[in-house]
Amino acid sequence: MNSPETQPIACLLGANEFEKRRRWIRELTSRHLRATERTPLSLHLSYAPKAAPQVRELVSKEQSCCAFLRFELNEQADAIHLVITAPERVRGAADALFAPFTREPASGPNVPSTS
Repeated sequence: MNSPETQPIACLLGANEFEKRRRWIRELTSRHLRATERTPLSLHLSYAPKAAPQVRELVSKEQSCCAFLRFELNEQADAIHLVITAPERVRGAADALFAPFTREPASGPNVPSTS
């Protein structure tokens, strides 16, 4: 299996599925996201504990369509912590990549694609 660093930089979702997924993520964010912390290539998210099933589903779905991102999930009694890390080669698009997972609007182009 290839590592995230060697995966093509592309979201495998079609336009309609991409928008549907963004809406689903926004709903999860608006209802359960407690805190975010950002570095240039990583996004640290903390969700309410009751969101654990949805956060696990989010990780599963995103790993299958955006294999170039790395997802680290840590479930604790008081919060669900998710770290999403992008490879160095997408530094310029990191804001747009991370925007759907935060309450902040996107400030760049859509998810980059090689197709």
